[in-house]
Amino acid sequence: MVDKVPVTAAGYAALNEELKDLKSTQRPEVIRAIAEAREHGDLSENAEYHAARERQSFIEGRIKELEGLISRADVIDPAKLSGSSIKFGATITVADEDTDEEKTYQIVGETEADIALGKLNIRSPLARALIGKEAGDSVEVMTPGGGKSYEIISVAFR
Repeated sequence: MVDKVPVTAAGYAALNEELKDLKSTQRPEVIRAIAEAREHGDLSENAEYHAARERQSFIEGRIKELEGLISRADVIDPAKLSGSSIKFGATITVADEDTDEEKTYQIVGETEADIALGKLNIRSPLARALIGKEAGDSVEVMTPGGGKSYEIISVAFR
């Protein structure tokens, strides 16, 4: 059985957009670049040819990876979820109990996680600690820098 990969609707759209770009724009561009480099003669010392072949290899690998992710995607629309306990797709505001600094995260799938954008990987230690908890609860998380305590301020699905 193939494991489904949880992904938000926005994450799914981004995967499809990247796949479309790779197939319709980047793949044809690299094929043209390889053809041009071949016309320059001796391929053994042709840096453009080798760079284009390497780029082609990356593009084909990424296309296969994206097709696999898309075929296994379990698209979850956070706006259709509800409840007070934290689960995939929830947008959570937490306060660091030491500094009172507040941060807002959305729990998303591995493929769309980007901590700089507040997209928290569901497999991360913080997300695992938050799952099942509710606003008002405190969680302890072991981070690379040591233990951290957070109070959950709010839980929303949007």
